[in-house]
Amino acid sequence: MTDPVVWVDGELLPASAARVSPLDHGLLVGNGVFETLRVYGGVPFAWTRHLARLARSADGLGLEAPEADALRAPVDAVLRANRLREGRVRITVTGGPSPLGSERGDAPATVVVAASAMAPWPASTAVVTVPWTRNERGAATGLKTISYAENVRALAFAREQGGGEAIFANTQGNLCEATGSNVFLASGGVLCTPPESAGCLAGVTRALVLELCGREGIPAEERDVRLDALARADEAFLTSSTREVQPIDAVDGKRLRSVPAPLTQRVTKAFADLVARDPDP
Repeated sequence: MTDPVVWVDGELLPASAARVSPLDHGLLVGNGVFETLRVYGGVPFAWTRHLARLARSADGLGLEAPEADALRAPVDAVLRANRLREGRVRITVTGGPSPLGSERGDAPATVVVAASAMAPWPASTAVVTVPWTRNERGAATGLKTISYAENVRALAFAREQGGGEAIFANTQGNLCEATGSNVFLASGGVLCTPPESAGCLAGVTRALVLELCGREGIPAEERDVRLDALARADEAFLTSSTREVQPIDAVDGKRLRSVPAPLTQRVTKAFADLVARDPDP
């Protein structure tokens, strides 16, 4: 297996030689943020939006992320070193070496850039609702942090039930999000997705889809819906940087009416066209 090349705190080196302090606050308490960007033709897609969200997430945790311009060269270097034309690149920023607890240290942030190829997602996927909720009023709500233990547990639960993604409600019993993607559903010819106030991440692909719906004349809105509305939807899909637009074919074992369905197909085409014409929309 080829040893991938990564960038850690200013140094480009093989992953097997890379080192992060065992006292790093990201490792100790999950104090860190990240962004994953889809790579098309060697170019990271939607760079400006992703780096703006990285800055917002870092600010929300009280971290200082490097400026977007300072990260572009390391990202491009990692993609070149790995000869990666299609795949994903991840930027991770942590609190750096810190005390053995929640107290922050005064060391500089740790910054890591890594990239990899990726297997294609299935044409559609089944989802499973999980018995845990998102806290829509938490300190880290809406931030893309590296504290993913809840997601790991939920995704494992979904896989045990035959699903490809897990779906969370929030504490109000409303649909929130999936472990690594946003959720759209359609009923009566209108698409809807939970608002950010529901506790979901402000997904980059989610925002682009909403904008595309506006331009393409596809009825779409952000509003709260109960969790059980997903299983009753005419159609539904997931959005994320790596999944792009992926139809949902079943919810908790119940098949949706048609996959792929008309609105999902229109959104999928509009998004593919956007990717083809504009690498940084």
